[in-house]
Amino acid sequence: MRTKHAGSTIAGIVIPAGLSLLMAGSAFAQQRLSPQEAMIAKRHAIEKQLEEVAIIDRKVMVPMRDGKRMAADIYRPKNAKGKVPIIFVRTPYNFNFWDVKLGAPRDMSKELEAVKRGYAFVQMNERGHFFSEGNYEILGAPITDGSDAIKWMTSQPWSNGKVGATGCSSTAEWQMAVVSRDDPGFTTFNAQGFGAGVGRVGPYYEQGNWFRGGAMQMLFIDWLYGQQNQVRPMLPPDATQEERIRTSKMFDLAPQMPPVDWSKAFWHLPQKDIIKAVGGPPGVFDTVMPVPTGGNMVARTPNDPAWYKGGLWNDSQKINKPGLWFMSWFDVSVSPNLAAYNHVRETASKKIADQQYAVIAPVLHCAFTRATEDTMIGDLNVGDARYDYESLLYGWFDHFLKGEDNGILEKQPKVMYYVLGENKWKNTDTWPPVGATTTSYYFSSKGKANTLYGDGALTTTPDAEDRPDSFLYDPANPVPTFGGGGCCQGNAVTFGSFDQSAHETRSDILVYDTEPFKEGIEVSGPVTVTLYVSSSAKDTDFTFKMIDVHPDGKAYNLTENIQRMRYREGYDKPPVWMEKDQIYKVTFQPIDISNYFKPGHKLRIAVSSSNFPRFDRNLNTGGNNYDETEMVVARNVIHHDSEHPSQITLTVVPRGAGD
Repeated sequence: MRTKHAGSTIAGIVIPAGLSLLMAGSAFAQQRLSPQEAMIAKRHAIEKQLEEVAIIDRKVMVPMRDGKRMAADIYRPKNAKGKVPIIFVRTPYNFNFWDVKLGAPRDMSKELEAVKRGYAFVQMNERGHFFSEGNYEILGAPITDGSDAIKWMTSQPWSNGKVGATGCSSTAEWQMAVVSRDDPGFTTFNAQGFGAGVGRVGPYYEQGNWFRGGAMQMLFIDWLYGQQNQVRPMLPPDATQEERIRTSKMFDLAPQMPPVDWSKAFWHLPQKDIIKAVGGPPGVFDTVMPVPTGGNMVARTPNDPAWYKGGLWNDSQKINKPGLWFMSWFDVSVSPNLAAYNHVRETASKKIADQQYAVIAPVLHCAFTRATEDTMIGDLNVGDARYDYESLLYGWFDHFLKGEDNGILEKQPKVMYYVLGENKWKNTDTWPPVGATTTSYYFSSKGKANTLYGDGALTTTPDAEDRPDSFLYDPANPVPTFGGGGCCQGNAVTFGSFDQSAHETRSDILVYDTEPFKEGIEVSGPVTVTLYVSSSAKDTDFTFKMIDVHPDGKAYNLTENIQRMRYREGYDKPPVWMEKDQIYKVTFQPIDISNYFKPGHKLRIAVSSSNFPRFDRNLNTGGNNYDETEMVVARNVIHHDSEHPSQITLTVVPRGAGD
């Protein structure tokens, strides 16, 4: 049902009556309306619609069990027939209703849509941010804050006692740990791009995207630069709600961080001082803090006990609620997310296990709804990757929060994934897809696999004789990150898929290709690389990129991985060191992808020892790395013969499956 407005429409934008009258009488009013004026007018119009249909309760301070209060804005339908379910958005980010820079309301479209659909929409800031009290801890710890928020919402007289959470990135990553507490009112969850909320699961010890293969993912350095604001302005505890609302139209309490050239800042050593070196505040990154995990994150190892004290979910915490999981191939990490999804399907009660659904899109971090008819991921056109996420999400909530028998669980496949290369959505009941098998290719060369002009190959049988490939890894001259999956690294990295050919002329990159495929092959599922390596260093890293080489020679990256050698025997075991020139077997953690290699295309694996600043540099000393400034150049070697069968194992899906 349309809402009537007192005003007019210009270029599809509803103009409030006051502005409409000011513009009346001018034949050129539309031309004179600047983009910013049009946006302001649209914002006011949406706010007006919201006021017409919603009971609005802003800057409500919700008490936690320790007495601290979290700030919430609440929007619920006027004239609701009975009690209403709640869509809950909990976030560390700014949701202030007033855009203080623009001098107008922020875009309230999501709030308006939820209310029109019969939901209360509740937004809440995590502890220690904006108008919420207490000290900030990543993922909004303690997790009891989440439980206290659920209990408070479901106890309101207008609530039907059912809450569904939604959000992407940090607005999703707190969900799993809180869901595992099994609070009665927390009915279902929709986690999108949620990798930084996944701690240990199966073989993965990423601890919320902090590590990959034991190497640090550097994205959190610049992200925490703007988040760990322990010293910040706050309103007096006795400020009234009216005062908080009025003040928030002048001060949204958002930090305005000085700009940083992260393409230079990430090079600073020691690594632990990077935020300090750019004038950032002390906080959980590098400082011991009075928070559940204790802070000082940079000093932790992959199985440090601190990881299990905060807001991260791990595989010891049972999830027994219906879940709708959104993931993407070019996110920071997708494999731990898929492992978490599979773990819940394996450990929840049968009914709940059957109520876990996943969508895996071909996009960058949280870019689900930005797909177009010609979706570009970097320079790679992946086709029409659009999907109606809103209809799926509201169909899900209507079923679980309103009790509607709308057939959503029957219509939606358990796993819907997008195949790169073929550029189409496919359906399956499991991940990896039903019917998938594995096949391996072996690293081969005559000892000169350096650069794309070398003699490296991927073959179906291992070499009879070991003619190893070697390169020098100099931490002062690492292989620069060029594309890939990721997030949040400022001007230092542009993520996505790009032609890697120019970078593959470096002598510290070993390149191994298959012959062109005579028939197309769909690789959908885990990709596992095993290398037999030696080094002159006590500790070093090895990296690889998986690449689709087109007939014209352009080489588009699909996924990447890294392994720090000290953790090759496990992240829950003491570190192990390398003896000079001794050969060691190292298996990277499985990394997932879905790509169709068309006839005439080749699979390429590019091996090196760095991918910076996507991952931190191993300084090759065998020391702590994060507190060091000295570095060692390492001679690193890949061995490949029947005794040392370095290989890549692919998950292959038969043609026609999932169509």
